[in-house]
Amino acid sequence: MAQHDDFEATELLSEGRSSMGDPAQPLDIRFTGSGSEYFRIWIVNLLLTLITFTLYWPFARARRLAYFQNNTLVGRDPLGFHGDPWKMFRGYLLMVLFGVTYWALSNFAPALAWLPLLVLAVLWPALWRASLQFRLRNTSWRGVRMAFEGDLKGAYLCMLPVLIPVVLIGLVIALVAATTDDTAAGAMFAAATGLIVLALSAMSPWLLARIKRYQHGGYAFAQERARLEAGTGDFYGFSFRVGGVSLLCTALLAGLGGIVAAMAGSLAGAAMIVLPLLLALGYLVFPLVLMPYTTSRLQNLLWSNTRSRRIHFHSQLKFKPLMSLTAKNWLLIALTLGLYWPFAKVHTARMRLEAIGISVQGDVNAWLAQAQGGDKGILGDAAGDFFGIDMGL
Repeated sequence: MAQHDDFEATELLSEGRSSMGDPAQPLDIRFTGSGSEYFRIWIVNLLLTLITFTLYWPFARARRLAYFQNNTLVGRDPLGFHGDPWKMFRGYLLMVLFGVTYWALSNFAPALAWLPLLVLAVLWPALWRASLQFRLRNTSWRGVRMAFEGDLKGAYLCMLPVLIPVVLIGLVIALVAATTDDTAAGAMFAAATGLIVLALSAMSPWLLARIKRYQHGGYAFAQERARLEAGTGDFYGFSFRVGGVSLLCTALLAGLGGIVAAMAGSLAGAAMIVLPLLLALGYLVFPLVLMPYTTSRLQNLLWSNTRSRRIHFHSQLKFKPLMSLTAKNWLLIALTLGLYWPFAKVHTARMRLEAIGISVQGDVNAWLAQAQGGDKGILGDAAGDFFGIDMGL
């Protein structure tokens, strides 16, 4: 794998003899959850979250994560979830504190409203890393907990190009608030924001590559540490394809809008009611095509290029089946006034999870037994859970 100057080389967690010569064992992923089971969990979570004015939300999230992970089978063995809802509640209170502070300053000291946003932007990489640590440390397979080994420096390095425009936007807002000339302030804000948005658009594939390289490169299990082998060019190719699909959908919608406008002058009565509905339906097609396309291509790009010395992932999520499922889910959610939502979540999770396969080289039982006897088992890593905090990110 080519080394990247921005990060240190990824090292495996073990230094034993390479097992590349051993035969590969496929591990299929199956999801056994059902919509009716999850509906009961979802409706209780929803009611308790509303009754407690959202304070139950971290506990609801813990129940949801436990359900989905316990019903995800990797080679016939389920994933485990060991997260403490009270630690998740701690992270939730921190986010609520940020929100309340921003609301108070926006209403009583507008000139300082940018301050909590700036603080949140500076802390965001650390919070994101802590959330990944919490989630991975509380996920296990066959008695061995996973881990996230990415360091704090790497989190800030991968997000630094994102933080710089965010900080600049905060400074622009502060300057605009201090300017007495409304016309000059508006022009300054529009020009600065436009330049920042253009720069971010051009840099976004590179930024996504940095972030995902750090994230997937921090995944660890037993003596294995993953790495993401997709290059920056792969992410630019992905972005160009998504952009092409977006432009195609936009052109089709523009053509449909022109046809509707031309027909509107010659039609009357019931036909005038049908045309806006057709136009609205056309605009619904845009996210219906773009979202499944982006999801399927990004999942395949990431997981087909994620591997360690003995574990290889591959993903074959198809665009058309995902688009058909998305259309069905949206229609049934609308017809049931939202009650189909948990069924949609289960069906989507099944399609996405079962599109991923795993190949493991060597004797899985042997190196899992070694991990259980070392400091990577459930008991050995439980103390480290204290340092993680779940932010719901």
